[in-house]
Amino acid sequence: MNVKLSLPKLRPPQTGKPNQRFVAFDLLATLVAVVQSDGTVTFANAALEDALGISRRTIVGSHLPDAFTEPSHLRTALQGAGSNEFAALRYDAKLLRLGRELLPVHVIVTQTESADIIVELLPLEQQTRQDREERLAEQAQANKELIRNLAHEIKNPLGGIRGAAQLLELEMAQPELTEYTQVIIHEADRLQSLVDRLLAPHRRPHVVGDVNIHEVCERVRSLILAEFPKGLDVVQDYDTSIPEFRGDREQLIQALINIAHNAAQSLTERISRGDAQIIFRTRVARQTTFGKQRYRLALELHVIDNGPGVPDSIKDRIFYPLVSGREGGSGLGLTLAQTFVQQHHGLIECDSVPGCTDFKILIPLP
Repeated sequence: MNVKLSLPKLRPPQTGKPNQRFVAFDLLATLVAVVQSDGTVTFANAALEDALGISRRTIVGSHLPDAFTEPSHLRTALQGAGSNEFAALRYDAKLLRLGRELLPVHVIVTQTESADIIVELLPLEQQTRQDREERLAEQAQANKELIRNLAHEIKNPLGGIRGAAQLLELEMAQPELTEYTQVIIHEADRLQSLVDRLLAPHRRPHVVGDVNIHEVCERVRSLILAEFPKGLDVVQDYDTSIPEFRGDREQLIQALINIAHNAAQSLTERISRGDAQIIFRTRVARQTTFGKQRYRLALELHVIDNGPGVPDSIKDRIFYPLVSGREGGSGLGLTLAQTFVQQHHGLIECDSVPGCTDFKILIPLP
């Protein structure tokens, strides 16, 4: 005969090893704790461990409400969850951290079928960033679809216009009128070139190999200095410990060229004065989250210039196609750079004020 024993809930030993039932929470970028109704922590995920700056061994067995500036709010929420007053509750709070500033978080308290209560903490700054990244990704995808469809729609009529102009030129009795047909042909060729550039990222296969980011930076640095040999200083600020990673070297070179070339062109006045500067800075970002994923290591590549900054009128649209802050610019350089970085599961951001424009590229590292 099978006898089912009902054992009292015991606090797990503080071994520092995660409870096997909840190990999947370690894959989340958000901060998660599993607690009892009295607030005792039975599990803390890696993100919470990192945010608090203390080990999981110390967190497990502690009283979670004590980690907040106003513990009573969480105590009330846990009591409500324990007595089945609600399935989930949300509120904003501030998390205390050892030797660090307070962390504003959005707290989600959720009941489970067992006696466990899940407390999820979303850093408000991180949530805002995730929302922005999500919006940028959606916009980038919409831009790609628009570009692809528009380019194909333009391509066919362009061929017809150019062909008709050539035939018309052959039938003209007055040679001086060929000047007009040549204008048509040249403009059709210019538009064809623009269409080809719009379609280029979608046509070219993604060629993956081992990439040394500093070789990429040095290649771009030499190209920029060859075009702007005087008045411009391109500074190398490298973290040489960054490992190689799998990627498309040519795409990354092109992305970096587009950003650095834009920076150099914005520095015209400073170049003439001889004090223009572009900085290539590489760093390792640890335990960082972007694109809704948390990465143990990521490449952080900055291209910083001391130019006038991005005009306020286009700051929110600089990665849109055909948007340029420079007269005569095609407005495709940053769009293509964004596409190439995204194909490496990365992110590109811009922070600009007069005197300092910083383009930051984040790419996951192995």
